[in-house]
Amino acid sequence: MYNEQLSKPQYAGIGMTSDRTRRRLIDQVREMGVSNADVLNVMGSLPRHVFVDEALASRAYENTALPIGHGQTISQPYIVGLMTQTLLNKPRAKVLEIGTGCGYQTAILAPLCEKVVSVERIVKLHRQARDRLYDLGVRNVVFRHGDGFEGLSDFAPYDGILAAAVSEDVPQELLDQLAIGGRVVMPVGRGERQNLIVIDKTASGFVQREIEAVRFVPRLAGLS
Repeated sequence: MYNEQLSKPQYAGIGMTSDRTRRRLIDQVREMGVSNADVLNVMGSLPRHVFVDEALASRAYENTALPIGHGQTISQPYIVGLMTQTLLNKPRAKVLEIGTGCGYQTAILAPLCEKVVSVERIVKLHRQARDRLYDLGVRNVVFRHGDGFEGLSDFAPYDGILAAAVSEDVPQELLDQLAIGGRVVMPVGRGERQNLIVIDKTASGFVQREIEAVRFVPRLAGLS
């Protein structure tokens, strides 16, 4: 875990679900291949039910994606854990998140990074996530309403970039805003053919590899 102390949130003991229910979910995520202890600890302490509609709260600790409205979903916990540990293969102080959604992935990143910059194109989701994370004590996230696939140059360069919507390619704007030694983790493809990819930026160029097949909502242009 990144060791700088900049008002990072502590989630332990928050929420109304049982420890056994959370442990069962974390055991499933671990068995599927998420092994980073810091990532698993944050996921295990975070009250996922506060990120979904009350009618779906009973399903919040299932290892599955759930709808959050506006045609968007809260990602499957395994995928959130996989993307987080892939991004944080080393300490990354400043991370850009594309697609705040309900704020669940944001809340996983916040205790593990010095600063998270999170961009969401749907203004209602942007506001809900901002208020939700504030209530959870998160103070090291900058929230912006905008098209995250354009990046956000105000805070560049970034040590890491994570996207929660699939794009047919990796926008050049994101690569330009990545620091040397930085890493992008995002789904790329179209329709049923999507893969989670990793791109590392070195002094001599970019190195790309695929992680596994995934299924994400598509990247959409413009704001709403």
